[in-house]
Amino acid sequence: MCAVQESRRKSRPTVAPGSTRPTSRDVAQVAGVSQAAVSLVLGGKWRGRVSETTAERVREAARELGYRPNLAARNLRLGRTRTVLLVVPALTTEFFAGVYTGAARVAAEHGFGMVLYPSPEGVGPAKDPFHSAQAALDGVIASSMAPEALSAIRGDQLPLVMLDSDPRGSLGAATVNLDIADGLRQVAEHLLALGHRRFLHLAAGIPSWTFDTRARSLATHLAQAPGTSLGSTRAPISIEDALTATESALAAPGPRPTAIVCDDDLLAAGAYKAARRLGLRIPDDLSITGVDDLALATAIDPELTTVRLDAELFGERGMQALLAVLEGRTPAQDAIPVELVVRGSTAPPGP
Repeated sequence: MCAVQESRRKSRPTVAPGSTRPTSRDVAQVAGVSQAAVSLVLGGKWRGRVSETTAERVREAARELGYRPNLAARNLRLGRTRTVLLVVPALTTEFFAGVYTGAARVAAEHGFGMVLYPSPEGVGPAKDPFHSAQAALDGVIASSMAPEALSAIRGDQLPLVMLDSDPRGSLGAATVNLDIADGLRQVAEHLLALGHRRFLHLAAGIPSWTFDTRARSLATHLAQAPGTSLGSTRAPISIEDALTATESALAAPGPRPTAIVCDDDLLAAGAYKAARRLGLRIPDDLSITGVDDLALATAIDPELTTVRLDAELFGERGMQALLAVLEGRTPAQDAIPVELVVRGSTAPPGP
């Protein structure tokens, strides 16, 4: 080692005066370079801007001092906080709890934190949790069931992934969808194979792409069988509202449906109660299906035939799509498969 290098090494400070930890200024002084050069090297952006020899000198100085970049300060300078917002209709639903679990797991694996933002009662805007969402967030994952909440926090001005949303018109955002149309195809084919021809669709009373898609798919596939009829009634997603809507529909004049296709397991539970109030047996007099495969599906008797949606995988794919957007990549476009789980609530229609 030459005398100049030895002299520089002996005169190197360990930490800047008054500091409790080494700084980039300390690294720059020890390496004999500018702070800008330290930022380039430790940020991995030095090639073509500083020499390999200088880069190695900076890395050696950082190792000797035990220097670690202040990621929080660096993220603030770059406008990045490594924080993602997940917008859902409500915190009280088992399905969206699973979505959060999956999304948060992938976020944590990549060094991101996740903030959960519910829209009260699942409709309308909630209070903006940030003075400026753009200053506090790197991106947003949002259910299409909470569009007003998304507008309230200006989430549509950030890198955005929409869940259960029309790929053709989602605010220019990336979309991640379950193959819900195929789920309703499976329901229709199952009930038709059992011999059902008179159907009631108990639809969720929420304007949303996913529920519109369910209605279209069900109608399309039932219409392929001759002699079918399909009625429809709407209800908010609650057991009591579903009970009221189903009771009215079943008591209406004309031939009674032999199968009820519900947009959600909670709606199906309400349909169960309505059927029993009217003295109808499930599945002997009335077959009922749901969507989601919540814990409720195996708690009611008979257990519910329903479309299983993998909520955690849905959340994982949502976060993976947002990471792709942040990195300038194109997210995966394929819909997530769903599966009909056949249980005791469906059988051939009675005589």
